[in-house]
Amino acid sequence: MPSLTSLSLRPYEPTDRTPLLALIDADRLPGQPRATAAMLVRAMQGSAAQEDPWWGEYGPPSVQVAVDAGGALVGAVSCARRAEDDAGLIQWLHCREDAAVAEGLIAHALTALPPRPVEAFQFATALTQGLEALPVRHRPVTRAALERAGFAGERLWRYMRAELPRPELPRAVGLDIVDDTERRAARRLRVRREGRTVAEAVVGPPVQGIGVLWWIEVCAEARGRGLGRAVLGSALAALGDLGADQVVLYVDDDEPPGGERDRTAANALYQSAGFTEVDHLWSYSLHRGAATPGRTRSVAPAPAAPRPGA
Repeated sequence: MPSLTSLSLRPYEPTDRTPLLALIDADRLPGQPRATAAMLVRAMQGSAAQEDPWWGEYGPPSVQVAVDAGGALVGAVSCARRAEDDAGLIQWLHCREDAAVAEGLIAHALTALPPRPVEAFQFATALTQGLEALPVRHRPVTRAALERAGFAGERLWRYMRAELPRPELPRAVGLDIVDDTERRAARRLRVRREGRTVAEAVVGPPVQGIGVLWWIEVCAEARGRGLGRAVLGSALAALGDLGADQVVLYVDDDEPPGGERDRTAANALYQSAGFTEVDHLWSYSLHRGAATPGRTRSVAPAPAAPRPGA
């Protein structure tokens, strides 16, 4: 690797923990928690609270670090292999946006993984609060290195955040709060009319004061009456009661206006409620070797937007 003549790659060692946490935090986005030793342990095991079923498809990750001539840790990459077909995964990669380090880590991953399709930045890890995929505006060097290596990108989410509390927002009437059965420790807020749920929201517990709004749903016949805004206000109030002082959400707004998943109204709702855009999140894939069967994500951030049905 000519671009890494002054660097060496080796497996992660326990003594690397402190500099690796600093490396990860160098890429931390607004609305994301500081990396901790406990988070790192879980990420290196391939688990995240909201992603356990997904990780069941993969073997334990292998973490390699890049060290410069002076012994400083300057990069790290986590890779894993899917059991059913040996397809590869670049789980996460950090390099302080140094092009040579990014290219060297990606080259290593492609050499270490079997000659099969490889995915990169496909879902959230234990190092984040639901941050799925690569924030391309904050990580342009990593994005460019992936593309130079032949990866194709796909835009997945609009990532937004807001400060709490938001006392100006209305609250929903007749709302109850129950444990969510799909996401660990999450809470589901429901508005019921005549024995059926007409609107709901799911929120995740705060991490370092950062809560997450996983989604809002309003059934078709209940829309246009301000119910979505009221449920949003109740969801943010519930997060504040849990100790959150800020909140993040993810909107799958990649479809043009007028499409089945048009999120124009949702984006307008969030912006009027004080949310600002942080970045857009992209995932990447490299097709090589035998093609892998199509699949559906086991768990992923549900669209934080009104959807039909309840």
